Amino acid sequence: MSEQVLAEIRQCIAQAQHIAVVGHKRPDGDSIGSVLGLGLALQNAGKQVQMCSADGVPTALKHLEGSDQIVQELQLPIDLVIAVDMSSFDRLGADLPEELVTARTQAGLPLVDVCIDHHATNNHFAAVSLVEETEVAVAAILTKYLPALGLEISAAVAGALLTGIITDTIGFRTPNVNAGTLRLAADLVEKGADLPELYFKALVEKSFEATRYWGAGLSKIHRENGIVWTTLSVEDRKMAGYGGNDDADLVNELSSVKDAKIAIIFIEQTDNTVKISWRSKPGFDVSQIATQFGGGGHKVASGALAVGDLQSVCEQVLAATRQTLTDH
Repeated sequence: MSEQVLAEIRQCIAQAQHIAVVGHKRPDGDSIGSVLGLGLALQNAGKQVQMCSADGVPTALKHLEGSDQIVQELQLPIDLVIAVDMSSFDRLGADLPEELVTARTQAGLPLVDVCIDHHATNNHFAAVSLVEETEVAVAAILTKYLPALGLEISAAVAGALLTGIITDTIGFRTPNVNAGTLRLAADLVEKGADLPELYFKALVEKSFEATRYWGAGLSKIHRENGIVWTTLSVEDRKMAGYGGNDDADLVNELSSVKDAKIAIIFIEQTDNTVKISWRSKPGFDVSQIATQFGGGGHKVASGALAVGDLQSVCEQVLAATRQTLTDH
């Protein structure tokens, strides 16, 4: 990482008093963990911080210390906007106040001051970008550089960051995990993070309703030439009593099926859209499929939100996925 970039971010933080830290739409563990980790560290440094996620905090992450401080709307004053875990402005998980947008637009300034990310597709939409595409999670980037930014890693910060690493690596299972990843995790444990508890909460524990929801998806599982997939409908959520609009991480379970090269889950939404999640074995780049449907992500884990009914979206996505396997 360029020392110049770190110096620019240090200066941004030093000059600001009211800071907004924003994660991406439909947040995952790395987004929430990074918002919390950075936000709490900034608070401990005496800054006034708004930690924001317009879609709220997933139930499985509400145990994290400080999660009750995450708001769904930003309020003025804001001196500094920091985006974490997103590759483009349209992934920003909150609307910026209209007055802020107007003032910055008239002054010819970027709407986001700092972006900290690990997506290869990052388009450098912020004034200052700290992007390490080979890193397993934004939480890992923050673990490395918070001290260099003059910020302390307390036990609460460590717990949030370790959760980000655990979730984005699916429990240290993704192919980009290396010895450095484990050293960062060990550093966070030394700072007070409870690895067994955080691992259990993030990846193992499920509510009764989520377990019933899994049952609905597993009862419809399909397999065809290296692709495993299933669907979750709005009716499935109602019948299970599941309160979220996601898949309760069922896609990670599908990816464990033997001989499955690519796993896909389709989650019907209430507004004629379908959320799609892909997971793949090393050697298959599902991010290229996701971009065809307005999404993105990583080679082995990507997502998209497609317009259309459940059946038509399934047919289109499966056709594109089959083509990827044929071209491989």
